[in-house]
Amino acid sequence: MPYEGTTDDWPGTRIQNRGVGASPYGENGGVGPGDIGNYLVTAHRLSSGGPLRDLPSLKNGDSVIVEEDGLVYEYEITGTRQTSFRSDSSLAAQRAPVPGKPGVKPTQAMITVSTCATPEDDAAGNFWRDDRHNPEHRIDKIGVLKKAPSPAAGN
Repeated sequence: MPYEGTTDDWPGTRIQNRGVGASPYGENGGVGPGDIGNYLVTAHRLSSGGPLRDLPSLKNGDSVIVEEDGLVYEYEITGTRQTSFRSDSSLAAQRAPVPGKPGVKPTQAMITVSTCATPEDDAAGNFWRDDRHNPEHRIDKIGVLKKAPSPAAGN
């Protein structure tokens, strides 16, 4: 569900709490699927049905499929990042038009799929939470658009 804002602000948190993924866009957010830049998608890992429960197991070369308005976008995972909610520079890197590289101009369509690292933080004894109950760290899987969008099945 798209909303104007940044990753894990209150509108996104409300969307995620309904069990769906949230996608911030706009001046401080990302772009839409298939657009040049960073398409940001966040969702819960442990609650609200856990739509991203298996995100940490994605490996480089795995595919992420996004369907929007009857089109299917296939992204290929190319890397993993960790974002800290306690670090403005870490958040800026997550939200940058080129993931992990603030200030770099994007030249391709990319995706950042992000979810909490609650089990990992808790196991390390890090029980810090922000005012939205996010743990300190998030797991980000980064990908690039693998091929041009195609019509969804049945369209």
